[in-house]
Amino acid sequence: MSNLFTTLTDKVKGKELKIVFPEGTDERILTAASRLSAAGILTPIVVGNVDEVNAKADQLGVKLDGCDVLDPASFAGMDELVKAFVERRKGKATEEDAKKILLDGNYFGTMLVYTGQAHGLVSGAVHSTADTVRPALQIIKTKEGVRKTSGVFIMVREDEKYVFADCAINITPDSQDLAEIAIESAKTADMFDIDPRVAMLSFSTKGSAKSPETEKVVEAVSLAKEKAPELTVDGEFQFDAAFVPSVAEKKAPGADIQGDANVFVFPSLEAGNIGYKIAQRLGNFEAVGPILQGLNAPVNDLSRGCNEEDVYKLALITAAQAL
Repeated sequence: MSNLFTTLTDKVKGKELKIVFPEGTDERILTAASRLSAAGILTPIVVGNVDEVNAKADQLGVKLDGCDVLDPASFAGMDELVKAFVERRKGKATEEDAKKILLDGNYFGTMLVYTGQAHGLVSGAVHSTADTVRPALQIIKTKEGVRKTSGVFIMVREDEKYVFADCAINITPDSQDLAEIAIESAKTADMFDIDPRVAMLSFSTKGSAKSPETEKVVEAVSLAKEKAPELTVDGEFQFDAAFVPSVAEKKAPGADIQGDANVFVFPSLEAGNIGYKIAQRLGNFEAVGPILQGLNAPVNDLSRGCNEEDVYKLALITAAQAL
């Protein structure tokens, strides 16, 4: 795990990246932000009342010398943010609405990212996933050609690294969603120096069972190959056929994936969430994430049960996504 984040640190350090932390009076946020700035890795933008943020930092004994502390209530560029927000929402918010909405740290921080004043955002230590993701979907939005954002975990155990998707966002993805998730997950794998070999998972291997659920995965494979012909992606596979060469040889001879997959796309959120937790708890893998993908700029969501180290690591990931 240390190697993984050493590599990410080397990638982002010196790139003058700025990451927004909307929850500026939270102890975990402030201590992580202080570490990131002190190490010269990136510039944290800490959002909150300046006096309250500084008082909390003094109480904790942390220095914010390398951080930018911004208060939405007194931000000098608020008029420009308001105009940009109204334009982006295309009639769904008036200027008066925008002035109130942008006092919210998550909306304010997301607009800093949208207007290029920051490169990414990390929230969720205090707020719900919806509070973090909703502004991103309304303002930053998904990349052209991507209908929905998705959430992946990087599963790490010693030198092993795998990508599990979607384990966080889409409850019942259709075939087009799954194809998009496969392509975006491969890009995330690249970021972690994983040469992506994508297996689309099911309870069937290459037609061993037929149902609407398996046909959805078969169609997703076809769509992914069409959209990204350079990508190694295949399925449908049961997990053992995707992961164990001897099983692949028997169940899927001639498949592009021969038990050597490292990116696993689950057919539903239910399967993905269960799968990553089994690997985490029974397999002793560390689950890094969820990492949101498919957005025009990186926004990532912490668990409200996170610790300082989680904040630090997710900030590094977010910065790396911005490159």
